[in-house]
Amino acid sequence: MNTFSSQHSQVFSQNVSELWSAISIENNLNDTHPFCKENRSIEWSGDVHKDILVYLNGTTYVRDFSEWFEGKGYNLWIGEDGGPKSYVEWRIKEHANGSELSITVYPHLLSKWPKTLAFIPFWVYINPKLRSYLKSVLKGFKWNLDKNTTVPRNQFGEHSWFS
Repeated sequence: MNTFSSQHSQVFSQNVSELWSAISIENNLNDTHPFCKENRSIEWSGDVHKDILVYLNGTTYVRDFSEWFEGKGYNLWIGEDGGPKSYVEWRIKEHANGSELSITVYPHLLSKWPKTLAFIPFWVYINPKLRSYLKSVLKGFKWNLDKNTTVPRNQFGEHSWFS
């Protein structure tokens, strides 16, 4: 199994507490995610957090949160119900200008390939697509927090996997 990952970060003028509130609230992707058609919770209480993300193109993923670090971030598994899942880490840290949010994705795509065979397709195709996606998602959170409005769909351009 290979261990490739894609990561992107965004600086926010809001403090850590404000950013944590935005990323941890139930159904938050409805207001912040530029490729989200619908985000609804399956369970959102105590130690259990699980929701559904329906993308603009109809692709439907379940997000199952595996670790919850109050005020700092969380880890989750995302993918089609009953299908392979990608592992994702969301982390907040203080920044001189407020706070910073980073998202790291360990995609299931090519995970069963030997690393030597997966290297080129990952770096040439998958990583650029994931980084573009993560950049748009983070910009969506920034838009929502800075403007206090829902981010318009495809605001930062369409994405061939999700628009």
